Amino acid sequence: GDAGYLGAARMAAEAAGRVGAGLVSVASRSAHAGLISSMRPEIMAHGVETLEALMPLIQRANVIAVGPGLGQSDWARLLLARVLESDLPLVIDADALNLLAEEPQAAAHWVITPHPGEAARLLATDTMTIQADRFKAAKALQQKFHGPVVLKGSGTIIMDNKGNTSICDAGNPGMASGGMGDVLTGVIAGLIAQGIDINDATRLGVCLHAEAADRAAMNGERGMLATDLMPHLRQLANP
Repeated sequence: GDAGYLGAARMAAEAAGRVGAGLVSVASRSAHAGLISSMRPEIMAHGVETLEALMPLIQRANVIAVGPGLGQSDWARLLLARVLESDLPLVIDADALNLLAEEPQAAAHWVITPHPGEAARLLATDTMTIQADRFKAAKALQQKFHGPVVLKGSGTIIMDNKGNTSICDAGNPGMASGGMGDVLTGVIAGLIAQGIDINDATRLGVCLHAEAADRAAMNGERGMLATDLMPHLRQLANP
């Protein structure tokens, strides 16, 4: 949630809560903390400008989602570097992926959730190459970064940290709107927070997110917003 991007962090946090994470904190710019809490008072938003302010949040957490609204400023780089040093499970998305592409690191307990453009940067290639063979790209990502991979797009591919491949056949074109990836990040993190195995949480999170979008699209795909998924996420998380 760097300057101008507090909505992304807020959506990821609410999505985690909607699928059952009992306690969700957001580390954001100090100017954003009050705004996030006023929009969704259940989210504990903290103004974090330094590593010293971030450390207590990491110490209390059992999973970290990083990337939504992060930006690529010096602040973003500083915080991401500390998060990557943690032993906690991570869900890495958005600008955290772009920064990871600059200085690649790998761990089996990190979930990465790139769209084709981000995947291209992570593999130092182009989007056309990624889309030409999405299975090959997913495998290359998993081998390079070691953790579960979610290669987003039509027919999202999930490859777990053991190399097993799954395809999500739910979802619709209405999901091509801002914030959908932030919600997915929160969903996967929220499932991991409840003790679900990281591979299972990744597969389940992708499918739950896509099915929620299909239910939201019953009112029309055009104009569907990421926050329209929230009530459906809650319903689907309670079978």
